Amino acid sequence: MGTTILGSGIAGISAGHHLQKAGEKIIIYEKSNDWGGLCGNFTINGFRFDKFVHFTFTEDPYIKEIFEKSSSLYEHPAISSNYYNGYWLKHPAQNNLAPLPAEDKVKIISDFVKRPQKEISDIENYEQWLRVQYGNYFAEKFPFKYTRKYWGIEPNKLETKWIGNRMHSPTLEEVLKGSYKQQDENFYYTKYMRYPKKGGFRSILNDCRKNLDIRFNKEVIEIDTTNKIITFKDKTKVEYKRLVSSIPLPEIVKIIKDCPQNVREAGYYLRNTCGYMVSLGFRRPDIAKHLWFYVYDKDILPSRVYSPSLKSPDNVPEGCSSLQAEIFFDCKAEIPPKEEVLTNTIQKLINMGLFEEKDIIVKDIRFEKYANVTFDKNIYINREIVLEYLKNIGIESIGRFGKWEYMWTHQVFQSGMEVAKCSLYN
Repeated sequence: MGTTILGSGIAGISAGHHLQKAGEKIIIYEKSNDWGGLCGNFTINGFRFDKFVHFTFTEDPYIKEIFEKSSSLYEHPAISSNYYNGYWLKHPAQNNLAPLPAEDKVKIISDFVKRPQKEISDIENYEQWLRVQYGNYFAEKFPFKYTRKYWGIEPNKLETKWIGNRMHSPTLEEVLKGSYKQQDENFYYTKYMRYPKKGGFRSILNDCRKNLDIRFNKEVIEIDTTNKIITFKDKTKVEYKRLVSSIPLPEIVKIIKDCPQNVREAGYYLRNTCGYMVSLGFRRPDIAKHLWFYVYDKDILPSRVYSPSLKSPDNVPEGCSSLQAEIFFDCKAEIPPKEEVLTNTIQKLINMGLFEEKDIIVKDIRFEKYANVTFDKNIYINREIVLEYLKNIGIESIGRFGKWEYMWTHQVFQSGMEVAKCSLYN
């Protein structure tokens, strides 16, 4: 009977590829009509947009070789920008304060020197971490604002284990140098971002996708772990021997037959962000100036804006360019209507001087229920309850939302590989 895999995103494709290499028979069931999950894409009048924004920067030799075998890649320097109150600052902002007014720079540097001194073990939440790293003024004007836009909650509601090397903590010398002139040094956590030359981001999986048996439009509505039967929305059923799932943890506990109430509650209290993708295509080739940039202004809905056309010219018709904005919300928040978000986003980007209304030839807005895992204070307790239960009933969980972790592309891919490694030793 082989292995049944639920979901054909990065983790599911990786699991299927590696299990098949190990000699197992696999079938992947996908709820939508195409493969790729959040790394999939869509095309409108010749403009290709990914579902949210992706790059790869893995240095793992094996994974890097697989991605490059699937598609030749552009290697972009990891240079991004920040928009704050009408000023453009190179990223990270704390190291490139030069464009700001003197009054802002004095307050930032003064507070940086006087910032609270705490041992890491004494820091209780993300708000405290930010104040300790950057001082009160910068923390409140930059990452506090961004946290509310990106995570949809206050920084004191987040814990800190997820941070790792994702945010640069500057020295006083770096802050001072960056307040006089933009720094040439790249303080980002990676030097390069890679992106396929053709076919959108999911092209990094083309080689793994070959020869996989993927059944589309198969949304799971019940998993009977006692009799090992999966029921789909189209009323068909299949038996399984081994089950691997990338279904988000809050969703899978809803469809497992006789799932205990405490496990369902733990799944319910896991938090994540959801969000809109506003995708814009332009009749001019010169609209996009930044590979990506962050936005701190509260009245501008997007937290991040990327350029598909700068990632690869294959993403747009000749002589055109494109932008894609991400607008995130907490999963428990009230979500504003699509048209309201689309109109607001376009007008604010116009006000920023990025383009004019007459330049737009494609405008699109789409919603995704799962964008990022939110690391609130209760994540580890609730996640452990669900994952331990799944393990005990024989469901192997993979992927960002199956593991409920903050994963980059190569880490999601690796989570699929781990299933095959387990198979080799069983």
